[in-house]
Amino acid sequence: MGMTLTEKILARHAGLDTVKPGDLINAKVDIALANDITAPIAIEEFHKSRAKRVFDTERVVLVLDHFVPNKDIKSAMQCKIVRNFAREQNIVNFFDSDEMGIEHALLPEKGLVLPGDLIIGADSHTCTYGALGAFSTGVGSTDFAAAMITGELWFRVPETMKFVYTGRLNPWVGGKDLILYTIGDIGVDGALYKAMEFTGPVIKMLDMSGRLTMANMATEAGAKNGIFEPDDVTEAYVSGRAIRPYDIIRADSDAEYSDVREYDVSGIEPQVAFPHLPENTRGISEVGKISIDQVVIGSCTNGRIEDLRIAAEILKGKRKDPNTRLIVIPATTSIYRTALGEGLLEIFLDAGAFISPPTCGPCLGGYMGILASGERAVTTTNRNFVGRMGHPESEVYLANPAVAAASAVLGRIGGPDEVMD
Repeated sequence: MGMTLTEKILARHAGLDTVKPGDLINAKVDIALANDITAPIAIEEFHKSRAKRVFDTERVVLVLDHFVPNKDIKSAMQCKIVRNFAREQNIVNFFDSDEMGIEHALLPEKGLVLPGDLIIGADSHTCTYGALGAFSTGVGSTDFAAAMITGELWFRVPETMKFVYTGRLNPWVGGKDLILYTIGDIGVDGALYKAMEFTGPVIKMLDMSGRLTMANMATEAGAKNGIFEPDDVTEAYVSGRAIRPYDIIRADSDAEYSDVREYDVSGIEPQVAFPHLPENTRGISEVGKISIDQVVIGSCTNGRIEDLRIAAEILKGKRKDPNTRLIVIPATTSIYRTALGEGLLEIFLDAGAFISPPTCGPCLGGYMGILASGERAVTTTNRNFVGRMGHPESEVYLANPAVAAASAVLGRIGGPDEVMD
């Protein structure tokens, strides 16, 4: 029996000819990542272990993104710990204010994560890089510390579920809608500790931005990782960015999957996930008139330039509802600069938006848009748990950038067709 894409990557990094679901393996990592929340814990463990040097100064990546610019003394101290460690260890890929960016948008942009890689990150949305054909998964800070010291980590090989998308995408439907629809179908534990492999003719036509969005939210279905088989779209994205050689790995034709799900996307409209789980999805036509207080367009899920272009298309020549706050957060400095050059920021400002520097900020209820009791937000982020973006009595609705922008104009949850001329 052949191996799935996830199994083949894990086998190669473990130095084995073959692996099967359930096997416990020790594998070499290509990239070990942490941020300003998770790195300080790992750095403390690093020093407790009496380690002197990280395993590779180019493959340990540290990104300050969750509370940068620092919101208070505690966050400033956390960042200081990371900055000092990065200087002490001569970390090559340390990203601070001058190259600011949300880690899961920044690393693909910089060509640091590549097809065939095994990537671990002390952040649950590390699964984003599966869009490039890598095995990529989130780990705890102590596991990151171990990988930072040894360059290796243990894994249990997951089963793989295959998701096949056919048909034709409707207007304003993209990767965010496909993954929300899928999570709505299987539930937030529907892929628990499994690999989600996304494929089919619709996926072949999906751009890298849409793929990154889908892989990013695999963890919201409980998955160990999300992954796409590399193709021409992958090659076009990484060929001009890659900072080192990479391998294109594909699944065997006789690979075994624990489950195969097929979706005809022709019947999928823009999706909205209701509080308080990403599985509580409804098509935009089923939503009803729900008033909102805030809209956030950004995050590691939908803060890329393609997302901002969609939002700007909706908002151009319009003003947000006077009772609704609109926050736009480009995911990286490069994206910010591109949006500036294309005139997108002017469109957002004219629409009444507040534009933030790159940060995770409101997504985790950190800052830059905290919700008060009773307030509702439509957001392009990835989670809508109780209290995720502020007060436990607030509500978060997940949607794509087009729905988020349209909702800002309407002052209620609504679709782009309602505001387009």
